[in-house]
Amino acid sequence: MILNWLATAVPFFILLMLLEFYVSKRKGKQVFSFEESVANLNVGIAERLCDVFTTGLFFYFFDWIYQNAALFHFKPMWYHWIFLFLFTDFLWYWYHRFGHEVNLFWSAHVVHHQSTDYNYTVSARITVVQAVFRCLFWSILPLLGFPAYLITALLLVHGTYPFFTHTQLIGKLGWIEYIFVTPSHHRVHHSSNPKYLDKNYGDVLIIWDKIFGTFVEEDEQPVYGLTKPLKNYSFLWQHFHFTLEMGIAFFRASGVKNKLKAIFGRPDDIDPRIRTVLERKLINRNAHGIKRPMPIAIAIQTVITLTLLFFIILFEHYLGGLQLMLCALFIFISVINTGAMLEHKDWVFYLEYARLIILYIFITTWHFHPFVNICLLLTLTILGFYFRSLNTYYKTVLYQVRYERNEWVH
Repeated sequence: MILNWLATAVPFFILLMLLEFYVSKRKGKQVFSFEESVANLNVGIAERLCDVFTTGLFFYFFDWIYQNAALFHFKPMWYHWIFLFLFTDFLWYWYHRFGHEVNLFWSAHVVHHQSTDYNYTVSARITVVQAVFRCLFWSILPLLGFPAYLITALLLVHGTYPFFTHTQLIGKLGWIEYIFVTPSHHRVHHSSNPKYLDKNYGDVLIIWDKIFGTFVEEDEQPVYGLTKPLKNYSFLWQHFHFTLEMGIAFFRASGVKNKLKAIFGRPDDIDPRIRTVLERKLINRNAHGIKRPMPIAIAIQTVITLTLLFFIILFEHYLGGLQLMLCALFIFISVINTGAMLEHKDWVFYLEYARLIILYIFITTWHFHPFVNICLLLTLTILGFYFRSLNTYYKTVLYQVRYERNEWVH
């Protein structure tokens, strides 16, 4: 049996998140909020899912460069591993720094900094676009002469280390602070305090920040999140708000130079009023507090989505292309749906019904007895016939607010 054991990363990191939550409660520290945690996990789920489709592509991309354009050909000697680690960490520093200083890269990286929480769930806020940009920076490694299998092996370790720096429960670590990136260093990086902005870009080694003048020590209480907090848990809005801001700034700009500045300039150059206009036009906030049973429904959906993600990764070799695409679509709709629930959107039931349709199509790909397909199709038809009534009832129960004629009624 061929299993993808990288799937075990899903329960491993979830258990560490739960452990951090338990320890924080024992210490009386409030470092988790339900809405932020769900939003963080939603981003992480989508990124892990995309890895199923992109990891192999990245490997072959590195291998093609190594086979066709490598300047040297390094072997897996112990000192070559050291060189590879240093080059990888050095490239990460510059990729990360450009991710904060160049609008195009910030449009992908901003998602990682939106959470006003700071805990292990924040480490999950990585987008697939961010992974693509990172891959382009790391393409220098096979060009230098490091083979793809060495790069892939090191990146698995290198990519795991930052998870442990996303916590408030670990203080300063003595002499380690002089060499390695620690939770204290990375808390600074995730802060919106003026003195902390655009500092501490390192991933494993902090020495690059000290060499290039971007190091600041943690000496005041960090305030986490963006300088202008997003205050929105929508999966789609979190991913695309800055891209829209950048696009509007581009079309408003006059002249080639100013248009290029909208794309390759600094995030500070984007007029902050653009987001206010976009929020007013695109974000219809239904301002109701989170009430039972909504958190229960969201928690159940998140657990189901994580479980499905685990089995998709574990058994990916046994799923056909259509089945993988259906599973991916189901998960993407699920994370969009839970984000929409947190925003009290009135179209959540449409996504629930869409998931049922995807589930039906997925089951038919297994060629069960025709009677099973007929029963499932009949069930979908009945649910469709009573769609409007079920839609109203679902939202009334979910949000604990009476719903009539597309308006919220207390």
